[in-house]
Amino acid sequence: MKALIFDEPNKPVVTQVQTPGITDNEVLIQSRRVGICHSDYELLAGQYIIPISYPVTPGHEWVGEVVEVGKNVKGLKRGDRVVGECVINTPERIHHFGFSMDGADREFFAARPEWLHKLPDAVDDTKGALIEPFTCGYYAVLRNGGVCAADTVVVSGGGTIGLVSAAAAIGMGARVIVVDPVPLRRDIAMQLGADATVDPMDGDPVEAIKEMTKGGADLVVECAGHASSLANVFEYAREEGDVSMVGINIGQKINVDLGKIQIKNLNVKGCIGSPGVWPAAIRFLERTGLDLSPIQTHSYGIDEALTALDLGKSPDKAVKVTLEIS
Repeated sequence: MKALIFDEPNKPVVTQVQTPGITDNEVLIQSRRVGICHSDYELLAGQYIIPISYPVTPGHEWVGEVVEVGKNVKGLKRGDRVVGECVINTPERIHHFGFSMDGADREFFAARPEWLHKLPDAVDDTKGALIEPFTCGYYAVLRNGGVCAADTVVVSGGGTIGLVSAAAAIGMGARVIVVDPVPLRRDIAMQLGADATVDPMDGDPVEAIKEMTKGGADLVVECAGHASSLANVFEYAREEGDVSMVGINIGQKINVDLGKIQIKNLNVKGCIGSPGVWPAAIRFLERTGLDLSPIQTHSYGIDEALTALDLGKSPDKAVKVTLEIS
């Protein structure tokens, strides 16, 4: 079968590998679509938040189809479309699928049923490949209790996680404003149903948000991790507002007025991953009918994976680049 493999840091290849077998407690999955994530580039560069080794097959944002079922597996059958969680507990260690263990950027792979969630018919493959990032955005909004039609949400950073965070808040009925300097991202935010966008390079974004919200947002979701976004995030929130910190910024020192947390009596929570929300997030997408397809800007076959990786590094040209594997 064909697979995208990171042979060593900065050396991706598409090659033929052996099709895996399964144990009695596993299922064989045929990959259908797999998204390329920013963290895949960190893996390719030889950097990740847990120990990694090479060669490794990336791919943790995926949708696939069950094609073989081990005799001890219950609740899954051939033809079921499934998605899978990223953080996996095994007897040996906690694995990150697509990082410390081989991922879904290959035609077939084995998985245990406890990692998996079945997709309803209303959630197509495009949405399915976006389930993993969507759960992160959904969790970020729920982290501070969720929102409703009475609330205004500001999302700072319009990459994939910012856009799915915006989509989650839109699905809950909130008024949503997305702050990002890239025109493509702002356009996609509007396609998703955002009420407005702000270009932080065009004037003072803090003053723009204060004017648009009449004092500040009920919830601010920081998804950029960039110094300029982090410097403004507490300014975007209203008095006694909520802030969810999602964007990753490790090892950098940034001048931020932390006194705003106390002065404005803000409720600030950090968010990592999407623990415990996958079934609810899938039901949410099914029942709301949210159309996430504008986020997927480009799609390539597995043979074009290296071209896809190159394009995904250009935020002004692409947001979510997806591999259609089968």
